[in-house]
Amino acid sequence: MSNWKFMVRQLVKNPLSLAGLIIITIFIIIAIFAPLIAPTPQGARDAYLIPRDGYFATPQPPSDEHVFGTTEGQYDIFYGCIWGTRSAFRVALVVMAVAVLIGLALGSLAGYFGGILDEVIMRITDIFLAFPALILAMAIVAAIGPSLRSVMIALCVVWWPSYARLIRGDILALREEDYVEASRGLGASSARVITRHVLPNAIYPSLIMASLDIGAVVLSAAALSFLGLGSPEGYADWGQMTQFARNWMVGPPGEPFKYWYAVVTPGAFILFFVLGWNLLGDAFRDIFDPRLARR
Repeated sequence: MSNWKFMVRQLVKNPLSLAGLIIITIFIIIAIFAPLIAPTPQGARDAYLIPRDGYFATPQPPSDEHVFGTTEGQYDIFYGCIWGTRSAFRVALVVMAVAVLIGLALGSLAGYFGGILDEVIMRITDIFLAFPALILAMAIVAAIGPSLRSVMIALCVVWWPSYARLIRGDILALREEDYVEASRGLGASSARVITRHVLPNAIYPSLIMASLDIGAVVLSAAALSFLGLGSPEGYADWGQMTQFARNWMVGPPGEPFKYWYAVVTPGAFILFFVLGWNLLGDAFRDIFDPRLARR
């Protein structure tokens, strides 16, 4: 209980941490209550398909019917941004969960057992890290076919090596500790030593890194959708909403930024989502770093 009180106290006393918590809480509320905030039109086969009001190419400004206006093709920006919050959480949480689990498993094996196993796992990790992450993700999505599922698979592939390397380094520092040696001396299996004694003490840096990476995952997914490699047209996704606006960022001659609403609204959702997770990740780093802790 004292640990929870300490965490809450650290979050509340830092204005930036509190701001991050408030921002993420707002996005969670939006995601949970999306069906009430932006009701799905009757007869729609999929709630994530953005309703459209015709096929006119030019974006339309905010109105009573379309609070945030419409994109090219007359997709409703408000609906796309609200339901896009659910898409963002799904991508971020699935990618981070899979990447962290793969990284923890392989990093634990490499760090604890060492030897040839360590060399094989780390050289494979080095191969993945040698490629620019976004370029590799683009190649994977292009190979298996553009879709939101392909984006998640690609991001899982490019994200796990960092966690494998991080957890390996922490386990190398812990595997010779006295309590680990004592556990081995008592006859505990390697699996028990890793899961009960080593990993619980080495996992905190990975969790902090994961909280900071959630925003980066959403940015990468948005970039892939912006390039046309993400979700199908009309799917509620922030990256695709910005893609709809790319031809209208400057505006016609003499009317600069006339269609600002098509660019600013989905961009603001991405900005604040990423900002919230970055602020929250900094807070978790301060909480779990023993050098910064003040009990």
